[in-house]
Amino acid sequence: MMRRPFIASVSGKGGSGKTVLTALLTKILIERETDDEILIVDGDPATNLPEVLGVELRKTIGEVVEEFRRSFHDQSASVSYRKDTLLEYLIMRDCLAELDRFDFIAMGRGEGEGCYCFVNSLLIGILSKLIHNYTVVLMDMEAGLEHISRRTDRYVNNMLIVVDPSMMSFRTAERIKEVAIEVGLKVNSIYIVGNRIPQIKMERLYSWSREQGFEVAGIVPYDALIEEFNTRGIPLLKLPSNTAAVEAVRSIAKRISLID
Repeated sequence: MMRRPFIASVSGKGGSGKTVLTALLTKILIERETDDEILIVDGDPATNLPEVLGVELRKTIGEVVEEFRRSFHDQSASVSYRKDTLLEYLIMRDCLAELDRFDFIAMGRGEGEGCYCFVNSLLIGILSKLIHNYTVVLMDMEAGLEHISRRTDRYVNNMLIVVDPSMMSFRTAERIKEVAIEVGLKVNSIYIVGNRIPQIKMERLYSWSREQGFEVAGIVPYDALIEEFNTRGIPLLKLPSNTAAVEAVRSIAKRISLID
């Protein structure tokens, strides 16, 4: 029996560690012997997740949009497809990477004024059709708040907000929650994941979370291997399964009911 889809967004301040968390959650998922159908989404225009996961993409949605805009005037006037239908077909054909254990799609971004919002709306439309085919969807969102106000997260049922020790990171998490409420985003749970939080700051993290109504899913400790892999361009999926960070993220995955 297929379980109810687990659709989670991973957000936070820039540099807080959201992409690393998404990659490690992916690693935890694909190492398990399950029937889960998994979709990983890079919703950040910076498009760093493919490199961190070692995924080779043909194109991002933004790249397809730019090519489409440049070439459509060369299309025959007798083309029977509506432009949006043709564009959606091209995105599904060229942007969805179907790998052994998971599928992957990246938003990227277009060029010129207004392109970002248009590409974002296309991603939302594509997700509305794709998510019904998967039991797990993980979305690495752009840094900050814009993904909330643009409703990129509209289909999620769990939010993971990553915070580092900085005050700016805590304030960003507070604003993410505020904006989510303002736009009427309905989720089951909003979790905080601490990243590289020193022991002396732990109590502050937990007391702040209680004050804000957040549940702390866990802490990802500093792991020198992650820094080394990122520096050398080695995908984090190749990390040993017993490293401190991977073990911590496995506990987080259990805490949020992503895995049993």
